[in-house]
Amino acid sequence: MTEEPSKQGRALSRRGLLASSAAAGGAVWLLRGLARPGSAYAASGPPPGFPAGLDVHQRVYENWAGEIRTDQLWTCAPRTPQDVLDVVNWAHGAGWTARAQGQRHGWAPLTVADGTPAAAHVILLDTTAHLTAMSLEQQSADGSAEVRVQAGASLETLLAFAGAGGHGVTAAPAPGDLSVGGALAIGAHGTAAPALGEIPAPGHGYGSLSNLVTELTAVVWDSDAGSYVLRTFGRAEPDCAALLTHLGRSLVTEAVLRVGADVNLRCRSYLDIPAAELFAAPGAPAGTRTLAGFVDGTGRVEAIWFAFTDSPWLKTWSVTPHRPLAARAVTEPYNYPFSDSIPEPVARLAGELVSGAWAGAALFGQVQYLLAKVALTGDITDVLLSGTLVRDVLTGDVLTHLLAGGLRSDLWGASRNLLEYVRPTTLRETANGYAVLTRRADLQWVVSRFADFYRTLLAQYAARGEFPVNGQVEIRVTGLEDPAACGVPGARPPLLSALRPRPDRPDVDTAVWIDILSLPTTPALHRFYRDVEQFLLALDGDRATVRVEWSKGWAYTETAAWSDPDVLTGAIPAGHRAGGGPGWDEAVAILDRLDPHHVLSSPFLDALLR
Repeated sequence: MTEEPSKQGRALSRRGLLASSAAAGGAVWLLRGLARPGSAYAASGPPPGFPAGLDVHQRVYENWAGEIRTDQLWTCAPRTPQDVLDVVNWAHGAGWTARAQGQRHGWAPLTVADGTPAAAHVILLDTTAHLTAMSLEQQSADGSAEVRVQAGASLETLLAFAGAGGHGVTAAPAPGDLSVGGALAIGAHGTAAPALGEIPAPGHGYGSLSNLVTELTAVVWDSDAGSYVLRTFGRAEPDCAALLTHLGRSLVTEAVLRVGADVNLRCRSYLDIPAAELFAAPGAPAGTRTLAGFVDGTGRVEAIWFAFTDSPWLKTWSVTPHRPLAARAVTEPYNYPFSDSIPEPVARLAGELVSGAWAGAALFGQVQYLLAKVALTGDITDVLLSGTLVRDVLTGDVLTHLLAGGLRSDLWGASRNLLEYVRPTTLRETANGYAVLTRRADLQWVVSRFADFYRTLLAQYAARGEFPVNGQVEIRVTGLEDPAACGVPGARPPLLSALRPRPDRPDVDTAVWIDILSLPTTPALHRFYRDVEQFLLALDGDRATVRVEWSKGWAYTETAAWSDPDVLTGAIPAGHRAGGGPGWDEAVAILDRLDPHHVLSSPFLDALLR
């Protein structure tokens, strides 16, 4: 008979949890932080004919969770947009492809595929070394402004620059170590929908960062010149709509983004709302604390539901001009150090999982939840009442360290200091990702249907002795793309954005983002992800349109991501064609026309975008 998850967790020895050298090695790998993979070295010389004067070397490409790792590939660091152009034209003449490389903080193989050999004729362009300039271009009387930024700059630097001038965005991804070019390529988003009665101020919007672009400069083919050239596209130009979220099928060197007058936010954390209540089915009794109710109240929410736990960590952000007496003022981002720098015993437990003790997933989920609760609220009651193994991990020293930084369940400050909260030193997990487009009235229906399915599926796997999830479910809610946010007359939404509205359904105005995180190499994970994906794709088509989150995992077979041909060539295009109008086919045609030689492409993108 298969043991229950809690019994499986208790079966692990304390020595195995806290003293295993294999676990320590696993923890080092998981928490490798800012370390760059592989060492760069110069071979006998650069590829023949490579533009002179550029630093070029060979380096392993490895992405965020380590699932994509290549042989040593030729990599250069262009100093100017002209350098970028010279490399692309060299690649065209030499029969190579050129791929822009940002911070590598992504999961999908949109830059290069796992296992790309050193012999592949591909040159990587690291934009983060030099292409990082930014400037304030224009300030308007309505409080909005335009910021010109090169593609290699980080989002953290961009938001700090905008904030210094009194400007900000409504929502942004939690990690600050994303390159601007990479964020725009995949339609990066945060979590924000309009609260009831809320009207966005000029320069603010509830969609992706790509929708804030007013113009961009990209490398495109010029048939008259017989070469690739740099061309600037205004937001109202038809071709711009395909470049705003191009998935790596183009190379953008610079963009101008419209930002609004900055606001102060209050971020409150709740850890006492049961999942059964937060994700309750529509029609729950009055007074039920539902996710939809929090969205109505604040517009900005995130639910983090640790595996095998009952109460998620719910965060809400509300526009709050003046600091409430109960709130702690913060002046810098990254205010959850307990999740950025995991205590050593917890890291060892993660390493134990990676080393093969996967049945400890239930214990690991409980520890993660309690770690957050102690650090946020100071309440150690649940730790004291929990089992011996939990107390072995959350030792007195750990609890003292967590409490030393002060409580963080109620924070207040400038927008960027509350929107950015994930450092590169956090646990390196893999993730799937989907946007479920729906009516605002059906938001709670979507989350309740998913939560019921997820809870049941997780229990079914555990009953078979399988524990594919040891991380957390993350649920965010955003509005869809409204081109009015960029302030350019005639602007259209990004054609390949997961948040592009359906032309036939103006009532569909909301996206529910669903991600499930787990440690890489967890057994049965891909099969579990496939079950979740198939469930989402089968949701009521009248109430839900499902699109993949480009930066994450999707198109699962039982053994691999980004591999199911039915999803790659069927479900994904269908999700973007739903409702008719311009979208998938127009974007593919534009990107092919701007790069007819597919120099700025890859075999994976050629198979996907067709």
